[in-house]
Amino acid sequence: MDFPEITGFRVRPVVVPLRRPLRTASGTIPASPLLLIEIDTEGPVTGHSYVFAYTETALPPLVTIAGRLARDLIGQSASPEMCLERLRSRFRLLGLQGLLGMAVSGVEMALWDALGKRSGAGVVSLLGGEPVAVPAYDSFGMVDPATDGEELRRSVEAGFRGVKIKLGYPDVEEDLKVVRWVRKVVGANTELMVDYNQSLREQEAEIRIERLREFDVAWVEEPVAAEDLTGHARVRRSAGGRLQSGENWWFPSGFQTALHMIASDFAMLDVVKIGGFTGWMEAARLAQAASIPVSSHMFIEASAHALAVTPTRHWLEYLDVAGPILRSAPRPVDGNITAEGPGIGMTWDYDAANKFAA
Repeated sequence: MDFPEITGFRVRPVVVPLRRPLRTASGTIPASPLLLIEIDTEGPVTGHSYVFAYTETALPPLVTIAGRLARDLIGQSASPEMCLERLRSRFRLLGLQGLLGMAVSGVEMALWDALGKRSGAGVVSLLGGEPVAVPAYDSFGMVDPATDGEELRRSVEAGFRGVKIKLGYPDVEEDLKVVRWVRKVVGANTELMVDYNQSLREQEAEIRIERLREFDVAWVEEPVAAEDLTGHARVRRSAGGRLQSGENWWFPSGFQTALHMIASDFAMLDVVKIGGFTGWMEAARLAQAASIPVSSHMFIEASAHALAVTPTRHWLEYLDVAGPILRSAPRPVDGNITAEGPGIGMTWDYDAANKFAA
């Protein structure tokens, strides 16, 4: 492939309202703090991507870190793999993780977007695949029986074959009460996933997961601290093949360590933490070799492309954090999401981006 030269680089922080504020055991996320990345290449063609910062507090340092990458990018080849390797070498002593790793992955994704737009093809095609309808589940936070029943019913009526809710209430009986209610609302034919967001200690996790068996949950996600791979491995053994983790694995090496520890039955890859599309493809090969089902974490636009070329693809998490600042956002059809192009298939709505500027 003929790679153009990088000619410009811009970032802009925005805080986008969420249609459903996300309540977790670790706190509530009322809005979506995003860093929008634009990379100009010869042509001229501009590539777009975004990074989810989790909290507004992280946006200013993320802006600074990403902005400083411009001196390492402008004038260089727009090859995503070469760019990733160049930045990996540049920060070898520091390591690519945290805000730096997220910024680097965002750059890598924007370059793929530019290459796709330049050739008129979707990133999925550049990666050697083709768009496919990927099953999606609707992702909720902690739900309230008094207010969220209609929203859950709408998800099922819209064709979603899976629903995920957050757990981690102060008492296990509250967990069970909510799960019992959700199972009744969505029915026996809808897959039900639960996510503890790292809120439990190991022994408590084992107790709660055992109590959840009667509800036939598809998986239990991150019951203990993400970095506690030993704890995850022990909880996995007691969970009976239902443990999900991976959204906090940094780059393929993090996935490889988790595989070595047998810390999860599934892999939930976050395209911004795994190293963009380049890191994802490497992780997908590891998952294929280990026969590990791969799902995505957020980033529905990019994840639809990445999952389409993942041999062991499982579920796409439908959690729309960027829709209000996009000219068009992916919409589920019969509970599936299909990759759109050219590139990643997204362009900013600049009026909305200016309105939500941080």
